[in-house]
Amino acid sequence: MTAHHSDRSYTVSRRLLMQATALASVSGFATTALAQDGENNQIELLGRTSGWIGSYPDDIADERNPTLELVEGEEYTLIWENEDGAGHNLVIEDEAGEENFVETDIISGTGETQEVEFTAEEGMAEYYCAPHPQAMRGQIELVDEANNEEEDVNDDPDVIIGDGPTVGLETVADGLNAPIDLQFAEGETDRRFIVDQTGQIHIHGEDGLEDEPFLDIEDRMVELEGDFDERGLLGLAFHPNFEENGQFYVRYSAEGEEPEYGAPGAEVPETVDHLDTLAQFETADDDNTEADPDSEEILLEIPQPQFNHNAGPIAFGPDDCLYVSTGDGGGAGDDDEGHVDDWYPEIGGGNGQDTERNLLGGILRIDVDDDGDEERNYGIPEDNPLVDTEENLPEYWAWGLRNPWGMSFENGELLAADVGQALFEIINHVEEGGNYGWNVWEGTHCFDPETPEEPPEDCPDSVSDDLPEPRAGEPLLGPVIEYPQEVDMGRYGDEANGDEENGDEEEDVERGAATDNGERDRIGTAIIGGMMYEAGEIDDLENAYVFGDWSWDGEGPGRLFIAHPPEGWPNGEEEDDAELDEENDNGVEDEDEDEDDDDEVENGADDDAEGENGEDFEPVDPEGENADDAEDDENEIDEDGLEQYHPPDEVDLWDIEELTVEGDGEVAGDGMMEQLVYAFGRDADGEVYVLTSDTPTIEGEGYVSRIVPADDEEEVEEEVADEDEDDLDEEDDELDDGEDDVEVDDEEDDVEVDDDIEDDEDEDN
Repeated sequence: MTAHHSDRSYTVSRRLLMQATALASVSGFATTALAQDGENNQIELLGRTSGWIGSYPDDIADERNPTLELVEGEEYTLIWENEDGAGHNLVIEDEAGEENFVETDIISGTGETQEVEFTAEEGMAEYYCAPHPQAMRGQIELVDEANNEEEDVNDDPDVIIGDGPTVGLETVADGLNAPIDLQFAEGETDRRFIVDQTGQIHIHGEDGLEDEPFLDIEDRMVELEGDFDERGLLGLAFHPNFEENGQFYVRYSAEGEEPEYGAPGAEVPETVDHLDTLAQFETADDDNTEADPDSEEILLEIPQPQFNHNAGPIAFGPDDCLYVSTGDGGGAGDDDEGHVDDWYPEIGGGNGQDTERNLLGGILRIDVDDDGDEERNYGIPEDNPLVDTEENLPEYWAWGLRNPWGMSFENGELLAADVGQALFEIINHVEEGGNYGWNVWEGTHCFDPETPEEPPEDCPDSVSDDLPEPRAGEPLLGPVIEYPQEVDMGRYGDEANGDEENGDEEEDVERGAATDNGERDRIGTAIIGGMMYEAGEIDDLENAYVFGDWSWDGEGPGRLFIAHPPEGWPNGEEEDDAELDEENDNGVEDEDEDEDDDDEVENGADDDAEGENGEDFEPVDPEGENADDAEDDENEIDEDGLEQYHPPDEVDLWDIEELTVEGDGEVAGDGMMEQLVYAFGRDADGEVYVLTSDTPTIEGEGYVSRIVPADDEEEVEEEVADEDEDDLDEEDDELDDGEDDVEVDDEEDDVEVDDDIEDDEDEDN
């Protein structure tokens, strides 16, 4: 029998991420099932729509779509159980999808099992569920019996994403649509404000989610598309003096083509999809219990040419200025309709590099306590980097961004995620006047909108000297966190720098679409920015940056990660960073420096800010020679006089680990997320929340869950069970004695349990 699948995908297990550069020599990155070590070569799996879950042998326990390692010619028994009641079956096929070795009947009853007996044959490559061939698909590896030993595929792997600690997820709110933000206001320690993309702000208090929203502006927004939409209510920030003045600020997508409150000097594109609107509201009473919908004052409207790449997060900094994120205008590649030309003529676009004609693709910084003037409803801080220039828009704080999704101030420093296009996901340490590369760079790699899946071998590492001051020659800055959407990309593949020889496949890999892409295995599609964990409840998370990815394939569940900043960040410097302090502003050492030091090239910060921006890079060409050290390198200076940057094979970035997640099975279960990750939030106590939905649309079932120690939920359940048992005993005693308020639960252990439960209830509220 044959089977053809035009939309096949390769899932990625948690252990998969422990491998990086040895992909060509290893047939599968997922954890392998050493099946013959099981009793009578038995394999056990659980089948659910989100993936196959390993059960037995222990090597594959709790792994999603584990690789099954089989010995050719041996007989195996595979038993799988239907865990969710959907229709599932088991198919084993060859690599091309042209021959089925095994194909069972579809069963749909929860708890039903199938027992499949088969002999491992040459050509077996994958197993999957026919009704769910994308999410429920794993690999088969045939090995020689002599070599089939339980050992690491690579004893010393280059780690992309490591194996992180285990945490629990405790659901605190549901019944939402697409929750995309959670904030708290100073002085409001018992209330959390949850933003739903569909236009509502809800209050989560001591008794859970309040019945009526704090604010509903759905009727002021564009009409959202049910299938998928990036527009909506996208950001919320409370004034630092909210307790006294009741002022707060929102970002939303409004109807309109011609802005009434546009930035002076900004151009309006020929086609406008909507207006990115920044507005101030006030509360209706002194207790700040509800918002006054009639108090809206629009501060700024930014014409958005496309429906996507709206960014949305807003936040007050330690300077009490409001920071506003903006996307590049949407479409793809930053060269679509509504995207202007920039200083780099070799590629199309883009708004990310332009600071003269629009406010797209950056971080803005404004003073909302300043009433502004006849042209603006806000003030421009005097120390904004472009404030004294005639050509540039003074609202800018930083630029070179694609679609910031999630930003927060940590130890006074701004971290902002930037969703990649086709290959790389990044988080930037955003500073005054920083240019973070888009669309010349995607993360630490070169980018070209004409070939987004095939990065150029070189590109500029600084802007043109022909730009007016202060932007002339400014360096392009790298991120502090980066990972590839698939494991075999750029420096994470067999070779770095996007060479044709690096083993990269030529097939397009569009965001949100799974394709037949050879040996690549997918990690994610869109980074979701988070924040530092400061609650003090989970030691392994303390001072780690918690973030995630929206979905591994655009449909299935997301992932939770943590990243560890270098010791002393943001004020300290590592030894390697300090050695680079003598480099000049554009990343290349002065010509009169000693030749022995010529191989150090910085792409991270200027002299004054060294150690405060992204980690420093040492550009290396495909032959291992420093790009700026070769006098005869024809790519060193291009025809426009721009120095060329070769993406390095190694970059010092923050270490990343994936969290193992315990939950009730709705949001997370068996160590993994079961829903898409939309955002993160943090409350007044430093507790971090994960905002999720069961679909990639705005019409899903949204949840808010608090990250808790892994065994918290089990302990609470046990304590509640003990309490219930005590209550039953007490009722029996009351019946026996015929008395009304008899207390028999005076044992010390029982009292401690009751106290613990009260503490847990306080935490829940």
